[in-house]
Amino acid sequence: MTLELRNEDRPYLPRGVRMQRDEVRGRMVLVAPEKVIELDDIGAAILLRVDGMARFDQIVADLASTYNAPAEMIAQDVQQFLQTLRGRLYLMVQA
Repeated sequence: MTLELRNEDRPYLPRGVRMQRDEVRGRMVLVAPEKVIELDDIGAAILLRVDGMARFDQIVADLASTYNAPAEMIAQDVQQFLQTLRGRLYLMVQA
């Protein structure tokens, strides 16, 4: 199985994994069973768009538009971030 997301893939957070604001840290975190991962602003911006409905290419286009950045550069960063989460089973994909 390859971890690379295709443009038509719809990433989502699996059961037991959620993003929430940690008031102690003052940041967004990804909460998984027995694990809390502190997110930077970029990671939070990406995961805010991961809802199981939006396709990978739509997430990239929205981020590129929001941050006025080249879609190709955004796609590489988003791909790398989501692949890392997918490899650790913090992210799943619907085709």
